[in-house]
Parts: sequence; structure tokens; C-alpha cells
Amino acid sequence: MEQKPIDWKSIIGMSLIFMIIMYWMTSNQPEELKDDQEAVATTEQVTTRATETTQATAVVDSIAVQQPVDNGVFQTASEQVVDFGNDLVQFKLNSRGGYITEAVLSQFKTYDSLPVYLARPGVNDHSFDLEFVTNDGRIVHTKDVVFNATTSKNGDNNVLTLRASVSSQQFIEYRYVLPQGEYMMEFDVRSQGMAQVFNSSTDPKINWEMMGYKRSKSMTNENRYTEAIIEYGNGSDDYTGQGAEAEEIEEEVTYVAYKQHFFTSILLTDQAFPVATIRSKNIESINEEQDEHTKSFASEIQLQYTAGELAYNMDWYWGPTDFDILDKYDRNLDEVVDLGWGIFGFINEWGIRPLFSFLTTGLGIPYGIAIILLTICVRIVLSPVLYKSYLTQAKMKILRPEINRIAEKYKDNAMKKQQETMKIQNEAGASPLSGCLPALLQMPVFFALFKFFPTAFDLRQKSFLWADDLSSHDEIFKLPFEVPFYGDHVSLFPILASIAIFFYMQMTTGQNMQAASQPGMPNMKFIMYLSPLFMLVFFNNYASGLSLYYFVSNLITIGIMLVIKNFIIKEEKVLAKIEKAKAAPKKKKGRFAKKMSEMMEQAQAQQEAQKKGKK
Repeated sequence: MEQKPIDWKSIIGMSLIFMIIMYWMTSNQPEELKDDQEAVATTEQVTTRATETTQATAVVDSIAVQQPVDNGVFQTASEQVVDFGNDLVQFKLNSRGGYITEAVLSQFKTYDSLPVYLARPGVNDHSFDLEFVTNDGRIVHTKDVVFNATTSKNGDNNVLTLRASVSSQQFIEYRYVLPQGEYMMEFDVRSQGMAQVFNSSTDPKINWEMMGYKRSKSMTNENRYTEAIIEYGNGSDDYTGQGAEAEEIEEEVTYVAYKQHFFTSILLTDQAFPVATIRSKNIESINEEQDEHTKSFASEIQLQYTAGELAYNMDWYWGPTDFDILDKYDRNLDEVVDLGWGIFGFINEWGIRPLFSFLTTGLGIPYGIAIILLTICVRIVLSPVLYKSYLTQAKMKILRPEINRIAEKYKDNAMKKQQETMKIQNEAGASPLSGCLPALLQMPVFFALFKFFPTAFDLRQKSFLWADDLSSHDEIFKLPFEVPFYGDHVSLFPILASIAIFFYMQMTTGQNMQAASQPGMPNMKFIMYLSPLFMLVFFNNYASGLSLYYFVSNLITIGIMLVIKNFIIKEEKVLAKIEKAKAAPKKKKGRFAKKMSEMMEQAQAQQEAQKKGKK
């Protein structure tokens, strides 16, 4: 039987794919503060207008009242629940602590048709606490302080002011301003007359905690893209990742984001926080019995006094992790959407994402069809690379008999065999390196798309064929048990993609597979089965849109290869070109080729000298 050459393109390409994916799996203008006298006057005006609040503004629930709270610093007040929101997001705030206890996005539903909560009432589900030390050494937490709430409208903006007072001229104030049609609201924290109360030598800090919730049918897939992100310095960012527990500490922090896959809460500041620590705990991996929470987040954010007072203009985003929405704020929030780093992110941001948006939004094409059309476009762009790779394979196949003769002639001299093999390969323009490079050129696009589909907000709850949600797995059968690494269900698109990959490997690796593995060489048959198995097992819980892309991509690749083989590349023409190249005058070697030839000749001479010395 004819000996087949090793397809180094497939070996290196699939090895890199395997390593990259495995590495990835185991490792998104505030209002100016008024001076003290203007702030007091404004608050008095707000109070008088509170009784005229319309249905569009915040509403104080006077029924939810508890006994007045005495904390030893601030005046006592009655606890109330405040409703506050616009057409996109509805909040509930407790006057005890003055922070958001419930946040519901009006335009979205979970996979089982329930409201999408970014925060909901519960033990530590969401809390925001300002911590400071008094001059007499007491530590005071605003989560234990009851604020007085007043509401108003400023044009189309709903305004909620919460004030905790020591006296009429001494207070801490939270001010929320929420425009209609926006997920971003202004959030200002300031104090007046508190320099006499605060211990200015001890920095105050914010303690912000939040729980992540399951909103799609695959908690594993959703949790994979749930993490805390911190921006610091000159636009750098860091994230907590997917470990059981993680912590990141950075200086000059400009925002902290709690990303829950397709929905995010982001706290931004105009005046950089000096230091911030973010932590995450992977609840799903720690407690596999529960089916409600993905991760928990906590931040300690250091603040600074200005002349003994607090004065921070901040913004607070509560909304979807949608690239287009986040990008319009021009605050570098698009980094929350993980499109990949370096060249991968560049390809997604300036190539894949605009093209996909044009197909779906511009042309109104259904999302499943758009994925197929996107795949066709990508494969057409990469078809020259595929042609170059297949041409190298065809040349290697033609040269196989001559390479076998060299192997037999120099079977006892590995160095000479390598020299002669490289010589005829170079003469024919069939260097194995020329087959590897095209495969490597496809890697950036491969990994870019691997990052794009799972983070594309537009795919959320979009159906195609049997897949009811292209951002989650396409379950066709529920297993009565859970298989390690595979899951408790069977997804169809990964099966189809695995079959397509197998036939593709048969056409590449299979046609060049050695009859028997040589010592030190990879087992080509193992590699041919590894890729389909990897796709079948690990992509069972991934977004079905991603598996659809790989399935269609491999079908198109197989089709292109058949066209190249049967209609473009003719073996007799390739052989004629090789013979012509052999007969042509030898071109002067390049510097690299010349150096390599000299090194091999020196090694050959040393090897022969050693043999003579032994004799």
C-alpha cells in the first residue's frame, strides 16, 4: 500500500484549536453638585413638589412603614419603600440604606417567561453601603440609616432624593436621576456639614454586593460569561474570571461592572476611586445542588473626602449587555462585552459584528439564516487560504512515491534523508510549512467567532429550526442522569457539527494517514477522531448558534475542497508544473534557506565524522 505523508497542517491546526479552547474554558454627564446653600434650597423645593408627583415619577409606599430607627448619629425616621423607574427599568428602594433593593427590566423575560431581575429582595441579594468613621471612633454604615425620600421631575427626568440628617444643616444625600428611555441613571453622593462628624483621617468606602441569577435554561453556559469587571488606570480592565473564588485589586478605578451574561450592572464615576477590590464566588461550582444563583459579587471601593465632605458624581447602569447600547455612552463600556483580545477583538468589532448587524438589522434576515450567510461570507473570504492548503496536499501526494524512494535509499542516514526530502519539496513548491501557514491564518477568525456568538445579545431567545434559543443549547432529548463533561441533555447541532468535522478530517488527515504509525510520530488516526469527539462533548452546553456556525462552516469547507479537487486542481497539471520547476535553472537561495542548508550540511559532516571515529 502507498505510504501517505503526514498532514502537518491538520496536526498543528487542530492542536492549536484544542489548546486555545481548553485554555479558554479553564481559565463586557453627571449633574454638577451645587454648593451647600443651593443644595438646601433645592431639597426644600423638591419636598414641596413631592405631593405633585405624577405616575411617571417615583412613588413612596407609605404602607411599608416600620418603627423609627435610632443609630446614635443621624435623626430617627420611619422606614419606607420607594418605587422609582421609567419605561425600561423599574426600581424599588428602601429608605433604610437608601439603596436599590429591586431592579426589573421591563422589556425582557427569562427563558421561562418570568421578569428579568437584576436585583430582587432577599438576604444579601443586593446591597449598597457607605461606611465611614466618626470623630468619636464609631463605625457607621448607611445601610443601617433611614433616609427621608422626596421625589420630583426635572423635564423628562425622574428625580429621587434621599437624605439622612444629623441636623438641618448636616446630612448625607443620595440623588438618583433617571431619564426616560435610558438604562443609565445619574447617582450622586454628597454630604453637607459632616466635616464635624467624619473622621477625615480614615477614608470612607463603599461596600457593594450583588447575586447573579439564572435566566436561561443552561446555567453552565450562562455562568461561563458571568464575571466582575473593573476598569482602572488609563482604560485598562481586569476581571475575576471563572474560578471558585477570585479577587482583583486596582488603583484609579473608573468603573466596576457585575456582568451576568446578557445583563449587567455598572457603577461609574467621574472622579476615579483611589482603590477598589472586587471579589467573586462561583456558587454554581461550589454548590451544584442549587439551581438559582450563578455567582456572587462584592466590592470594596475606597472614597476620599474633599475638605472633610463627600462629593462624588457617579452613574449607574442597569440593563442589557448589548454592545451597541453600551458603546453609545462613550465610556469604554463596550469592553464589558467580551469580543476577545488583540486581533480577535479587532476582527469581531470591525468585521464580524458589523456584517452580522447588517444582515439582521439592516436587511431584516432571520437570525438563523443570518448565521448561515455569515458563515458563507467567512468561508468565501478564507477560500484562497483553503486553496493554498489543498494545493500543498495535492503536491505532497504526487511527490509521495519519490519521497518513499528517498526514504528507502537513505534509511540508515536520517540527516541525508531529511536533506533530500526537503530538496525535492522545495523544488516542487510543496514545503510542509506552506501547508501549515494557511491553517494558522484561519485561527484568528476561528477564535474570534468562538467569542462572538456566545456574547451576541441579539441571539438571545431567537429561534431557528428546532433550537428555541440560539444563545443557549438546542436540547432535543433530556437525559434521566448527568454525564460528566457532557451534561444532562442531548443537543443536535453539536452532533451534526461533529459529523461534518469527521468527514472533513477524512478528506484531509484521512487521505494522508500513514498505514502504521512511526516511532515519535503522532497517531494520525487518534487526531482524526479527537476533534469530532471534542465538539460532541464540550459543545453540548454551548450556544447553539456557535454549533450551527461550525456545522455549516465544515459543510461549506467540504464543498469547496470537492470543487477544488474535481474542477480546479488537476494532478497531471500539478505534476507537469513540478517537472518544469525541476528542469528550470535553480534560483539563488534566500538568506534563510541558504543558512538552513549550510547548517544541515555541517550536521551531516559531523555525523559522518563521528561514524568514522567509531570505526
